Amino acid sequence: MLTSRAKLRGAVVVSAMAVALIGAGTAANAADWPPLKEGAYLYSGTHGTGPVSAVDLGDFGTCHTLATAARSIQVVSGSASVVLYPGAGCTGANPWASGSLAQSDLPRAALSYRVVSA
Repeated sequence: MLTSRAKLRGAVVVSAMAVALIGAGTAANAADWPPLKEGAYLYSGTHGTGPVSAVDLGDFGTCHTLATAARSIQVVSGSASVVLYPGAGCTGANPWASGSLAQSDLPRAALSYRVVSA
């Protein structure tokens, strides 16, 4: 029968291994993306790949229609976020909001966007 100390040591080892594996997975995922930089960027491919469209974070409320659908986004801002729409002219059901610090593949292709306060 294992003592309490042995059980505790085993739990600590398992926890440490889980943390290390989670950290390795996060680092690998972040390595797929372009480096973070101030501003907002829409990419036509997943994981920040393909042609990029820069977003003017100072242009609040204006609807912008993209020439090429966006599939991923990076945002680094303290005051603005981006709402993406599946249809042109900021239309379509289920718009997606980024938040002011985001690096994400979109749940669906976006054809238009609007900058809003974070």
